[in-house]
Amino acid sequence: MKQSKRPLAVAIMGPTASGKTAAALAIAERIPSEIISVDSALVYRGMDIGTAKPTQEELAAVPHHLIDIIDPLDSYSVAQFRSDTLRLVGEISARGKLPLLVGGTMLYYKGLQDGLDDLPGADPEVRAALDEEAMRLGWPALHARLAQLDPVTAERLKPNDAQRIQRALEIIRLSGKPMSELLAQREKEELPFTLQSFALEPSERSVLHERIARRFDIMLSGGGLQREVEALRARGDLDPGLPSMRCVGYRQMWEYLDGKIDHATMRETGIIATRQLCKRQLTWLRSMPERIVIDCLAPDATRQLLDLMQKD
Repeated sequence: MKQSKRPLAVAIMGPTASGKTAAALAIAERIPSEIISVDSALVYRGMDIGTAKPTQEELAAVPHHLIDIIDPLDSYSVAQFRSDTLRLVGEISARGKLPLLVGGTMLYYKGLQDGLDDLPGADPEVRAALDEEAMRLGWPALHARLAQLDPVTAERLKPNDAQRIQRALEIIRLSGKPMSELLAQREKEELPFTLQSFALEPSERSVLHERIARRFDIMLSGGGLQREVEALRARGDLDPGLPSMRCVGYRQMWEYLDGKIDHATMRETGIIATRQLCKRQLTWLRSMPERIVIDCLAPDATRQLLDLMQKD
């Protein structure tokens, strides 16, 4: 890798189950590195199985950051991620190591690269009012309302994407302007380091879908994910509306433990939700023309990644 005045950081992006962690660990074996997690689920303590968190052996092999940093009752914002990552890249670079940004939370990457917006903060009263409306009318009805007020944002959201529909309507009520308009006015901030972005993407999406199903079954095997969610429920202070419990897998297991769905439905909806997440991640990636794409299904994907890193 060529030297430059600004430190270098490498992003390894990709949809769920694309092999990002394995690729990062393989790179770290060859290049002194530290891994910065770019995953909105891995930040939570006590959520290991359903988030496919790196094993203790993997965490011990290479220094990892932004994993197990908050309680599931709390939240972690894009602004916090950006601030933490800017600091960590500087610290890791000062230690003479390569910062590897690894994960699939595309909103974090976008916030890091484009800077922060001037969107209003969360308002508990507005959110409570929207939740009450959603209980009466349903989220598809609120999505239809959003389509009238902010068609650009509504177009990229599913009618049942409660969290994002709520946020978009909250912004309109607080600012009087559509979120899409506010985001368009945002000025891009230059990063204090050079970010080289790679994306592990599947040449055949059906193969990745099979991986997703196998991985979800592994999470369910021996009752692992169920015991994990049972322990979280037993705390008594968590509920399915929290961002942590809305993570894929946890939401479906919570509904199963509530008796709302049977085990087969829980498994099916969990796999479907993971595949939908994969689709959204790939859509985000396609909007990043600067990324270098590598087929995550290729047997030599990591070798390709290393070769491309060393050319630049």
